[in-house]
Amino acid sequence: MIPITTFAGKQVAVFGLGSSGLLSARALAQGGADVVPFDDDEKKLADAQAAGLKTRNLSELDWSQVAALVLAPGVPLTHPMPHWTAALANKAGVEIIGDIELFCRERAKSGVQCPLIAITGTNGKSTTTALIAHLLKSAGRDAQMGGNIGVPVLALQPFASGRTYVLEISSYQIDLAPSLHATVGILLNISEDHLDRHGSMENYAALKTLLAASVEPGGSAVIGVDDRYTRAAADRIERAGRQVVRVSVLAPLRDGYYAQSSDQGSSIVRSVAGKAHPVAQLAGIGSLRGAHNAQNAASAVATCVALGLDLPEIQKGLVSFPGLAHRMQQVGRKGKVLFVNDSKATNADSAARALASFSDIFWIAGGRPKTGGIESLAEFWPRIRKAYLIGEAAADFAKTLNGKAPTEISGVLSAAIDAATRDAAASGVPEPVVLLSPACASFDQYPNFEVRGKAFTDIVLAIPGVAGATP
Repeated sequence: MIPITTFAGKQVAVFGLGSSGLLSARALAQGGADVVPFDDDEKKLADAQAAGLKTRNLSELDWSQVAALVLAPGVPLTHPMPHWTAALANKAGVEIIGDIELFCRERAKSGVQCPLIAITGTNGKSTTTALIAHLLKSAGRDAQMGGNIGVPVLALQPFASGRTYVLEISSYQIDLAPSLHATVGILLNISEDHLDRHGSMENYAALKTLLAASVEPGGSAVIGVDDRYTRAAADRIERAGRQVVRVSVLAPLRDGYYAQSSDQGSSIVRSVAGKAHPVAQLAGIGSLRGAHNAQNAASAVATCVALGLDLPEIQKGLVSFPGLAHRMQQVGRKGKVLFVNDSKATNADSAARALASFSDIFWIAGGRPKTGGIESLAEFWPRIRKAYLIGEAAADFAKTLNGKAPTEISGVLSAAIDAATRDAAASGVPEPVVLLSPACASFDQYPNFEVRGKAFTDIVLAIPGVAGATP
């Protein structure tokens, strides 16, 4: 845990006692602050008390004595309306911050020697974060990974010479981190998301852009420029005098990193003043298959070059990257048949990335449907050899696919895997893929996408003759 000493001797209110909020309260207390934690959930209050924290209803607090309110990122700050604790803080003129801000202030005080890599974007930030951390570790660097990716930032190891922090940052967290100044700030892409929280697309895009715009002096902003919001951001940040490294998977760049396809597979190319040369190969790396992963890889390569890694050690790390569980995760093989767990694809847009990455697909889809169904995936129907439909969406998905691709209503995941495995093995196609990419929420049959993905993995690995896949 990273103790937070920047509020020593001051009273700090903490609301939202999930994993990050509880750690914030403990880190502040360890650093000498007078912490007043609270939550509307009685169980979380009990957990805080069991951890030795003295809780108190923040509505009873004298806010004139409070130095800051540390708000959990999931608690509304402005939209659709401020949470009651935020309203009290605003009325008293108390600043509202989050755990990322606590980290940044402590780093400015005692960890300036530690590089900070901060990653945001609507899509791909978890994979990019994990890939950068993996590349650093494989090159022998001390890399601490956390933030929105699952490990709260204050749970990481304290600041030490030679240690690099690689943090996934959500828009919710950026909103609560005014001192976020990264060594390398990465903005992958921006598309419509979380508008209920931010009020408008303009507000959402501005927050995402802020992470890259606020890199520390001498730092770099690595920006994917394949959408209009990020292109505008790159130009604006560059005009402000920051170093901008552009990344594209759609077109070559005169200056920057871009993906290039050839008969040998995909590669990452770096261009300086129009002079281009390959810097990394992605061919044969199953964990980085697809255009979306090429963007993730190009951003990671650009970051690691900026941090001083050489190209051979970067390439070595790319080849050994295992990928993230439930995100186009190669689970195993039986003969030519590849089994892929993409349980994280809980809507059609997410499933599109997997469907675009393979040619002969035995597709397991369904669950609790999202608005719009799978009509937007029509361009991928020719890739689907057969669909095996499960859960509440099965009947509707069968209607959508009628006349477009063969279907079978399997009902449950185990039956879908059995049928897809049989048909893929008998298909005779060169590279059959049994793909779980549901385009649906899991909640009709599983508590979350992780449990659904683990069920897929467990069933596949229990099939006689299946060998666990390598990256």
